[in-house]
Amino acid sequence: MHTLDEWVRYGDEIRRPLMIADELEKSSRVAIIGAGLSGLTIAYRIAKRRPDIEIELHEKTERVGGVISTWKKGDWICDIAVNAVRPHPAFWRLVEDLDISDKFSQSNTNAKSRWIFLRGKQVRLSAKSILRIGPIKLISGISKSRMGGKSVREIIPHALISDAMTLGIVNDLSNNVDADFLMPNLTKFGENPPIKWSKIKKMMKSTYPIFMPTKGSVASFSGGMQTLIDSLYEELEELENVKVIFGSNFEDATEASKKLGLEKHSIIWAAPPKVGKNNFTELKIYAVGYDSEQCQDIPVGYGTLIPNQSISISGILHESDVHSTNRAPPNHRLFRIMSPNSRGASEVEVKEDLKKILCKHDPVLFECIGERRIPKYPPGYMGSLETGEAEYTRSGWFFSGVSVTHVVAEAERIAERF
Repeated sequence: MHTLDEWVRYGDEIRRPLMIADELEKSSRVAIIGAGLSGLTIAYRIAKRRPDIEIELHEKTERVGGVISTWKKGDWICDIAVNAVRPHPAFWRLVEDLDISDKFSQSNTNAKSRWIFLRGKQVRLSAKSILRIGPIKLISGISKSRMGGKSVREIIPHALISDAMTLGIVNDLSNNVDADFLMPNLTKFGENPPIKWSKIKKMMKSTYPIFMPTKGSVASFSGGMQTLIDSLYEELEELENVKVIFGSNFEDATEASKKLGLEKHSIIWAAPPKVGKNNFTELKIYAVGYDSEQCQDIPVGYGTLIPNQSISISGILHESDVHSTNRAPPNHRLFRIMSPNSRGASEVEVKEDLKKILCKHDPVLFECIGERRIPKYPPGYMGSLETGEAEYTRSGWFFSGVSVTHVVAEAERIAERF
């Protein structure tokens, strides 16, 4: 059982299982496999906490950051994966410790509105959306979720609303997504807090460094999420007990243990596990820009989710609306478009759908800036994660959760074992 102090420090992240090797803390030398956000943050947290421990950070490619990267073209700036972070003290602590608080700010308070594209028109997501589900059905769904292993669709019994929710987070349909993994606080997965959750949230508010986020806001970096990755890497390069090694390729933790001459409990696997292609959702990311006069009819907001499978686009994020720092040239607006490969759309089809959904004018910028592979989390996924007697430590998107908050909180919790 976790203490009240731990609940206040991590909130409902405590519900997420930690897959830590029993003897990790006995290691005098640690190898972290994978230099994405998870591996970088774990290396940083352990190295700062225990400068006597030798840390090797192994990366298969020639760059750090993993899925986190920022595309730039002139004054256009667009994150390819995560573009902002929801409020949580663990993330705020990392920003403060890295001394990049001056580059970190709250989102535009005028860009909170979110929409779902339903039956050919945009519908604003709000408390009224619950009325579309019906309170009795909603209560029944939440009650079922307490059994564990249910899909999001089963606990939010409105296909389009539940699909829109999961598309906005993991770009998968709600029937395919584990409710425990996506919303453990709602399903009551894992350990329960020692006092009322509302009281813990109130206590957490007093622990935020830098600034207190307002309700419903997110926060981001000037220059995009690459700012965080660059700061972590620069800090690690300065630490004497950390070595970053590129071009390392290990099939699994067993191979890493043998090749590196380490006990298996000294391996932290922060890379994707070896899984089949069907265990990922794949999608293309487009940066689309308009002259402000062309798109003046588009309301300022956070974005639109599109559950309709016949449309080539699953989501539109208002990049230049959301952030308090510039993401587009003066008198222009930037949008990030997500187009799942499962919808089989060409660039021409994406452009045509944009004219129907977003803006009738041709964009001044239209570019495919990257592709994403998002892990699948089928119903029962959270319950399948084994936490007892782990031979090696596992971390990252597959285990911690789908948000950068999950990854950063997990890294801090792992480091606390030392």
